[in-house]
Amino acid sequence: MAPDATPAPFDHLEIQVGPHTYDALACGPTDGEFVLLLHGWPEFADSWSAVLTALGAAGYRAVAVDQRGYSPRARPPRIADYAVPELVADALAFADSQGAGRFHLVSHDWGGMVAWALAGAHPERLKSLTVLATPHPDALNRAAAEDPTQHHMLDYVRFFRSGEGAAEAALLADDAARLRAAYGGKVPATLVDDNVRRLSAPGALPATLNWYRAPESVISVPAGRITVPTLFLWGSEDVALGRGAAESTGEWVDGPYRFEALEGASHWLPEEAPGLVLPPILAHLGQYV
Repeated sequence: MAPDATPAPFDHLEIQVGPHTYDALACGPTDGEFVLLLHGWPEFADSWSAVLTALGAAGYRAVAVDQRGYSPRARPPRIADYAVPELVADALAFADSQGAGRFHLVSHDWGGMVAWALAGAHPERLKSLTVLATPHPDALNRAAAEDPTQHHMLDYVRFFRSGEGAAEAALLADDAARLRAAYGGKVPATLVDDNVRRLSAPGALPATLNWYRAPESVISVPAGRITVPTLFLWGSEDVALGRGAAESTGEWVDGPYRFEALEGASHWLPEEAPGLVLPPILAHLGQYV
């Protein structure tokens, strides 16, 4: 990670998990309640900058990690190395590395898929779950099967899965015009530039796209029913994840559940709308200390 990628208040951590070294950002007192933040594609830990700052100021120990494929020293070569169970195991290891038995989990986009899977398989590890943008995978599967609009909203995933190399070339052509366009003008230009720089490094973009290629089908993410206290925040202008899947997500949550539709917000909630997402996140975490 470039030394100027994030502002000064963050601690820069290196987390060792097996043979891999992960870069991470941390904020807040080291003895604060632990909050793990999982980013999505094509983002890095610094997508959470505003959220990290607020959590640290509230007394939490918040840690956001450049996940598998995003950290240069954590890029295993096989597509199978990016299967959801591997990503869940990483997240648990991140918490273990910081001495956190039970912890709060905050997630966005692909990080949300990992979070749903982790919460379903390991509820005993979580004090609370917060997911931004990403419906429960079963809700998304059902919506994609029943609603042609949602089905076609996921065409980009099918393109990413169609063949290694083609998607990378298309995304990086013309000064990464298509990759830049993915952010929809909702992410600060300086952060987009830095993301493009990091994803243009040899092996970086293929590794991150392997998250899409590893599942057996477009949305085959095992999650199951969720029993931990859950907050789900979704932007009404999300171009990939539609209202039907978002509104039906609660059908798969058996524990305490709160859903908020953020009208006018898009997919990029951590960067675009921290002022909208922070109050409900802090209220949710505060209920389950």
